[in-house]
Amino acid sequence: MKVLIATADLDEVRWAERSGLLDGVITSPSLLDAGATSDERELLTDICRVSATPVYASVRSLDSEEILQDARVLAKISDQVVVQVPLVEGAIGAIRRLHLEGVRVAATLVFNAAQALLAAKAGARAVITPVDHLDSAGHDGLHIVGELRAAFDASRSECEIIAVRPTSATQFTQCALAGADAAAVEPEVLRRLLTHPLTDRGVHQFLDELSRRPGSWTSA
Repeated sequence: MKVLIATADLDEVRWAERSGLLDGVITSPSLLDAGATSDERELLTDICRVSATPVYASVRSLDSEEILQDARVLAKISDQVVVQVPLVEGAIGAIRRLHLEGVRVAATLVFNAAQALLAAKAGARAVITPVDHLDSAGHDGLHIVGELRAAFDASRSECEIIAVRPTSATQFTQCALAGADAAAVEPEVLRRLLTHPLTDRGVHQFLDELSRRPGSWTSA
C-alpha cells in the first residue's frame, strides 16, 4: 500500500522523502492556506520540487466550467499534479473532459461503491474515501473500502482507492487488508505509526546492554 502524506509543509514533505516513506503528497485548500506565504501555486511548485511523487491538489469550485478552469491551471504547474474534484453531479462532466484532455483526476467525497464505479467510468484515476468521515457518520469506513475494492476487482477497473485519514496503526493496517491502494495520513500520524510500547521497551534494553559493553564493530 502506498503512503501519502497529508500536508503542505515543505519540511514535513522533506522528512517523509528522506525517510523513504513517501509515495505522494495530498493537499487541501485549508492545508495550502496554512502553508502558503505567498502564492499557493508557488507552494505547489515547491512541493513538486521537493518530491518527485504525485501531488494531489483540489479545485475550488463545484461549477463545471470553473472546475475545468481550476484543473487546467493546476495541471500546468507540473506533470506530477493530480487534480482533486468533488464527485457531485455538476462535476462528472468536467471529470470526463479532463480525462479526455489528459489531466489526471482523483474524485473526492466518494462514500460508496456506486459512486466509485461511476467516478472510474467518467475517467477518474483514483477515488478518495475519507474513512474518518464515514466512521463519524456511523458507517464502517474500512468495510466501505473493502466494498470499493471488490467492486473495482469485479469490474476490472484500474482506478485506485485512497483511504484518507486512518488514525491508528490498526486502522492503517486494516486499510491495506481491505484493499486500499494508498492511505493518506497526517505527518504526526505517520510518525506515530513508527512507534510501539514494546519498541520503546526494546530500545531501553538495547541501550542498557550497550552501556555494559560500549564500543562498535569498527573499534573492536
